[in-house]
Amino acid sequence: MTKRSQGLRSGSRHKLSRSARERGLSPITRSLQTFEDGDTVSVVIDPSYHRGQPHHRFHGLTGKVTGIQGKAYVIRTRVGNMDKDLIVRPEHLRKAN
Repeated sequence: MTKRSQGLRSGSRHKLSRSARERGLSPITRSLQTFEDGDTVSVVIDPSYHRGQPHHRFHGLTGKVTGIQGKAYVIRTRVGNMDKDLIVRPEHLRKAN
């Protein structure tokens, strides 16, 4: 038998799917949004834009912006007892309250 593929998006069939009304390209303003250091953001993966996606285990987490790396933002979030730094493009981020 062959070994099962374990790619970056494996096991995310329902998590990275959209409803019928939301299908297609996302609005351009989502990729043009900017964040400042210290802003609280939520990681909401946009499945129509593959570049700069974090791993789907981080979908739905919130964190603080700690820096900029190219066109992406460095997000510090807590997973269990450990702080993690995620490098995420703005298409996959939303401002949290």
